[in-house]
This record gives sequence, structure tokens and C-alpha cells, in this order.
Amino acid sequence: MTDIQLYTKLSSLPMHLKEEVSDFIDFLKFKTSKKTEKHKRKKRVPDKARGLIEIRDNFDDPIDGFNDYVK
Repeated sequence: MTDIQLYTKLSSLPMHLKEEVSDFIDFLKFKTSKKTEKHKRKKRVPDKARGLIEIRDNFDDPIDGFNDYVK
């Protein structure tokens, strides 16, 4: 459909329907902008959390409260 055909259809509508078409166009623009934002996310930075997480030496030791379940 060409722009002229679309404009012809639009111009034949009553005003309240033109407002609905305008709202729908705004919705479509918003929806497509959300999709393009997902692709523009920043890339992950390796080692960004270095030093924030620590695994203790006794990590593999059984937990005292779970002795009944381990047996």
C-alpha cells in the first residue's frame, strides 16, 4: 500500500476514527522502539564482580541443620 492510498483512506474517516488511527500509530512506534532498545543493550564487562563474591574454604562441608536429611 502506498502512502497516497493510505492517506486517501485516512482522509475519508470521521474525526473520532482518525484519532484512533493516530493513537494506534503512536502505539506501533512505541512497540518498535522497545524492540530496538533490547538490541542496544550494553555488552557485559568481564571481571566486573571480581572480589564481590567469596567461596569459603568449608563450602563442601555438611551444614549442621541438615544432618537428618544427609543420612
